[in-house]
Amino acid sequence: MKKIILTVIVAIAIGALSVAGYFYFKLLKPNTGDFEQKAYLFIPTGGTFKNVIDSLEKNHLLKNINTFKWSADFMKYNDSNIKAGRYRINKGMNNRAIINMLKAGNQEPVRLTFNNIRIKSQFSGYVARKLEIDSVKFLAMLNDEQFVGKFGFTPETVFTMFIPNTYELFWNTNQQKFFSRMYDEYQKFWTSDRKKKAETLGLTPEKVCILASIVYWETKRTDEMPMVAGVYLNRLHKGMKLEADPTVIFAEGDFSISRVRGKMMSNQSPYNTYVHTGLPPGPISMPSVTAIDAVLNPKKHNYIYFCAKDDFSGYHAFAETMEQHMVNARKFQKALNDRGIN
Repeated sequence: MKKIILTVIVAIAIGALSVAGYFYFKLLKPNTGDFEQKAYLFIPTGGTFKNVIDSLEKNHLLKNINTFKWSADFMKYNDSNIKAGRYRINKGMNNRAIINMLKAGNQEPVRLTFNNIRIKSQFSGYVARKLEIDSVKFLAMLNDEQFVGKFGFTPETVFTMFIPNTYELFWNTNQQKFFSRMYDEYQKFWTSDRKKKAETLGLTPEKVCILASIVYWETKRTDEMPMVAGVYLNRLHKGMKLEADPTVIFAEGDFSISRVRGKMMSNQSPYNTYVHTGLPPGPISMPSVTAIDAVLNPKKHNYIYFCAKDDFSGYHAFAETMEQHMVNARKFQKALNDRGIN
């Protein structure tokens, strides 16, 4: 009898170990593929269990896809509870941990950083590479007069709504939600203090950003931006043309231009401030926050002219009169010629 009992106990123990081993192999054994420390699984909006399997296989995220399928069936992970998103797969994860993460929708947000992007199509392409957004549809939305008008913008000014920074968003954020999130950030940025400063200058937030986009492309020296902003504000208040070279480059649509002259300056584009008085209808790029604040806090002076210094330091020589300005301009033009810059 003792032998029988012992045999039964041993059999049960072996059976239990076998079951435990089976479940360990299926559920708890590390099952990630051969990658460094982390990889990502992307599940599209409206995705199915087949999409999940296809992505796991295509990107070699798992060693054994069959044990994952078994575990998914065991844990009831199927088409009824697929959650779209970008999921981080850490090296050494097992099927149980992966499936729990997917079922809970615990995706890792995307860090989206943008600054000084030139044009809307470039921005649309960038966002589409980071989020589950169609670049063509997003660009069409930015150019939709009726849609952007609901937020107080035009297709020309809507670019001023996007405040350069680093934002965290879920990968499956659609274009409407992304736009709404950026509008919320825009409203947070434009505090009562900033709005009051803009009003004192006789500008709207949109016009501040338009001018800031010009200031940014005139000087990359942040300590000089308030001085340059002061020059342009002086010109605006005097009713003078801004005559800003970066607006000519934008009007030409050729950002490789290093020297503005000749026929370029007579381009009839509304963005060419050598031809048209006042600000362009929209920004010539996405302005930096530093440039925006430089416009809101300009250096007060009497300068109405400035020209790049001939030492190519990135700084400028400022002047109150045309005579003084021409002296500075000739020095810089000679420096350009000496260097063969056309």
